[in-house]
Amino acid sequence: MKTPERPTTVVRERTRHPLAVRTLEVAAVRRVVPAIARITLRGEDLRGFTAPGPADHVKVFFPRPDGGELIMPLVTEEGIKKPKAGKPLSRDYTPLAFREAGDHGPELDIDFVLHGDGGPASAWAARARPGDRIGVAGPRGSQLTPTGVTEAILVADETSLPATARWLAAFGPETPVTCLVSVEDPSTAAYLEETANTVPGSGPAGRIVRWFSGPGRDVEREAALRALAVPEGGFVFLAGEARALIPLRRYLRRELRLPKQQVSADGYWKRGKADLDHHAPLDPSDPDE
Repeated sequence: MKTPERPTTVVRERTRHPLAVRTLEVAAVRRVVPAIARITLRGEDLRGFTAPGPADHVKVFFPRPDGGELIMPLVTEEGIKKPKAGKPLSRDYTPLAFREAGDHGPELDIDFVLHGDGGPASAWAARARPGDRIGVAGPRGSQLTPTGVTEAILVADETSLPATARWLAAFGPETPVTCLVSVEDPSTAAYLEETANTVPGSGPAGRIVRWFSGPGRDVEREAALRALAVPEGGFVFLAGEARALIPLRRYLRRELRLPKQQVSADGYWKRGKADLDHHAPLDPSDPDE
């Protein structure tokens, strides 16, 4: 007999947005920490941009490395269609911050983890300069900040730090939050402090933030999560390397029997696999109901 899920006060709603594909220009580039570059984009196409969900994602379209051509999808009355020029080169990213009236008109900040030339996004971000063109589509929909949350746990790595910052701002100082972050470079631990001015309320002050680095960082992070109590109004956000999240989600959903409303698990990338579809099940052998 299946053990019933625990009761919860947490409710999370979804909303949809009009379809939009934008051609934008780099306005500024800043190295937030050695491993992360913040690219500020500008353009009139950003008018009306909205991303109310803390973990929203946009699809970013990059110039092709073989010739620099920026291939964008076509928006028609029937929806998005592939262009005849070829397949667009794209990856999903969290929109960190949007300003309707920035220094350069409407502005959008997106943070990129720099890990060499192995991927098109990191390679582009490492060389990005003001005036470079790039495409952004979405978000198509948002999962809003859940209501009924009495405390939150955010489990992240470098790639999900922008979403972590947005979650901290969304919950506000009245909600106790514990962050468990696994990073390869210990200097990345300065990220939240460096981001507090860009995303007000996202700083580490008043929050419990634990950083894990070194060879056993993911194991140590899992042990730290297991040591925390998750109350009826608790909410847990898991995002980052997909394989490292599988035992964490299994612990929360199968051992603790937390309902889906209390757990958000999203694989942003997977070691050894390019262009991971984060909509796919985190663990195909044990998909969520």
